[in-house]
Amino acid sequence: MEQAAAAEAADGAAETAISPQRRCIASGEVRDRTRLLRFVVGPDGTVVPDIDERLPGRGLWLTPRRDIVDRAVAKRLFARAARRSVSVPPDLADRLETLLARRVVDSLGLARRAGLAVAGFDRVSDAVRHGRAALLLCARDGAAGGRRKLAELARDLPCAEALTASELGAAFGRDRIVHAAVGGGKLCRRLLLDLEKLAGLRVAAPGADEPAAVDDEFKPEAPAQEKDGIEAHD
Repeated sequence: MEQAAAAEAADGAAETAISPQRRCIASGEVRDRTRLLRFVVGPDGTVVPDIDERLPGRGLWLTPRRDIVDRAVAKRLFARAARRSVSVPPDLADRLETLLARRVVDSLGLARRAGLAVAGFDRVSDAVRHGRAALLLCARDGAAGGRRKLAELARDLPCAEALTASELGAAFGRDRIVHAAVGGGKLCRRLLLDLEKLAGLRVAAPGADEPAAVDDEFKPEAPAQEKDGIEAHD
């Protein structure tokens, strides 16, 4: 198991090392492209979110934070970066949040069907004790007591609190789920990245002082040093 974990860590490090960097059109910060949101301008001039990063066309990149997305819309930064007139939906941040939440729920459902995800406090606790968990998920509207117990049990694991209990439940075919765990691998790493982006776009949960997020250890890294030739688009 230790050899498998080491191989997985090396695989993840290799993916990070070869991932290209892009510049945020709003902040000017240079980041790994996997930590940014991509947009393209459609044939009709409308700015379209490219969550899967597969759409053709010149990519425009933004840091996944609601205030930055709102700033880009208000200050018409998409038009400036695209060097043409564009149409931007005023509720772009809300649309991004919806798209990311759907993608995360779909990925979690895929992990469940592949036998890589479990739900329920007891099953999650068992997965942690036996080293089968690489990521914990706690509902942002769930009770704080359960989160604290899991945090004490799995001190070295990242814990994401970006999904609601209803959204977690949808991934497992139930009405509500408060706790879930995902095993390691590429799907887990993709979930971490998407959860970070979703956390940056979600407003604080009712009664919370700070936006629900992924544990500090897995928040986006500090901006990379700017290098020659790095652009805000593909």
